[in-house]
Amino acid sequence: MNIINDKVTDYINGLYRPLNGELEAIREAAEREHVPIILRDTETLLLSLIRLKRPSRILEIGTAVGYSAACMALACENCRVVTIESDSGMERRARSNIRRLGLDERIKVLQGKAQELLDGELFRNAPEPYDLVFIDAAKSHYRTFWEKTVPLCGAGAIILCDNVLMRGTTVSEEYDPKNKFRTSIRRMREFLAFLSETQIADTSILPVGDGVSISILKG
Repeated sequence: MNIINDKVTDYINGLYRPLNGELEAIREAAEREHVPIILRDTETLLLSLIRLKRPSRILEIGTAVGYSAACMALACENCRVVTIESDSGMERRARSNIRRLGLDERIKVLQGKAQELLDGELFRNAPEPYDLVFIDAAKSHYRTFWEKTVPLCGAGAIILCDNVLMRGTTVSEEYDPKNKFRTSIRRMREFLAFLSETQIADTSILPVGDGVSISILKG
């Protein structure tokens, strides 16, 4: 029996509690402006994984207003976060929010295209591997992001990808009646098929939020 429906989602969201009032205000402002940030149930899952893993270094692809980066930093007080944002306006807003939260010494925001930055000297010469990667950027590039981050991670690292079901369109074209997202749908399906077959990680795909893939890299 499939119990995932709007009533179940609304009930779970009703149990959600923000980490603090400042983060709640950032979430509410982003939602009012239709800025895409991590959904409540996905946030809860991500933060539970962080509390279990206790990562020292986190890499995020897709900063937006800095909300999820701040959540991750606050959930694990000893970790450092590097986050990448392609949009310069969003990057400035993220920096402002992170500074207001007093996290600017623990969260480093990079502005630019993730593919280019991940190939650059900053990441090639990273002093330590990342323990957790959170990917929440251009959906059609998920496989590229995933493959470029693997060499930056240590054994047992977690790579979590958000929005892999893309509001149901990954599952069925009926949710994309105007064929607006045909290329993204095809690439996401190819990416999820790749994750299910790769020998370097164990992956679970969960119907949480807009769909989440959780890959644990093997040694």
